[in-house]
Formats: sequence, structure tokens, C-alpha cells
Amino acid sequence: MAVEIILREDVPNLGKIGDVVRVRPGYARNYLLPRGLAVEASRGNLRQLEHHKRVIAAKAERERKAAEAAAARLEGLTLRVRARAGEEGRLFGSVTNLDLERLLAEHGHVVDRRRIALEEPIKQLGTYPIVVHVGRGVQATVQLVVEAAEG
Repeated sequence: MAVEIILREDVPNLGKIGDVVRVRPGYARNYLLPRGLAVEASRGNLRQLEHHKRVIAAKAERERKAAEAAAARLEGLTLRVRARAGEEGRLFGSVTNLDLERLLAEHGHVVDRRRIALEEPIKQLGTYPIVVHVGRGVQATVQLVVEAAEG
């Protein structure tokens, strides 16, 4: 048995704002509805869906514009990190997305580390392009320069 709900927010692996989806009653009752992520798809709510879609589209547009503005601030930014390195430029340790999150925060950009696309930790000296997913399909590329620490 399933119930129909209207999503009020994007829910990963379920749908986007305004989608009418079928979910298990317990998931709707215990998670989606109490958190305000969805409303029940009753006749009245379905009639209001068109109005909500306009409101949701406006909200999505505002979020996209905010993401584009954040991406414009990030684009072209060069981050430098000093790390101890051994022979042939191999690092003792590595540079992870957590380190990148801290570096971005030092430069005044609050970015969740899960939005930093780093397939594997950096273990060599050099310059690396790092993709940061800002939101709503918007991304920016920052340059990371890994330099050898003196001493």
C-alpha cells in the first residue's frame, strides 16, 4: 500500500519540488510530513498544486541565482596549501575535501565538504582543478596549488 504526497522540497532519491510521488505510509507519516518536506496529495492540495508550482518555480529561480552568484565568487579562486613532501613530490599524508572545506572557509566561502568533487585525496605536489557543486546544477572550478612545506 502506498500514499500519494506532494513534495515541498527536493528529496534525494525521491523527487524534486512539486512532484507527486507514491511512498509508503510510514515514510510519509514519520519523515516527510513532520519535517515539512511534503504535504498529503488530497483533492484540495492537488488543486493548489498549480499555485504551488509557480511559487516553487520562483523559489527555485532564486536559489539558482544565489548559486550562480556564489559560483561567480568562487570561479577563478586559487587556494594554496603547504604540505610536507618526500621524494618525487609525494606528500606525507594527503589533501582531502575536508581540508578544502577549511581552506574555502578561510577565504569566506562556506561550502559543505560533500559538495567538493574530489574523487580521491591528493597525494602529490602540483596544481589541481577542483569542482565545487554550489547547488541547483551550478558548479564552479577553483585551483588548488599544493606546495612543499619548508623544513
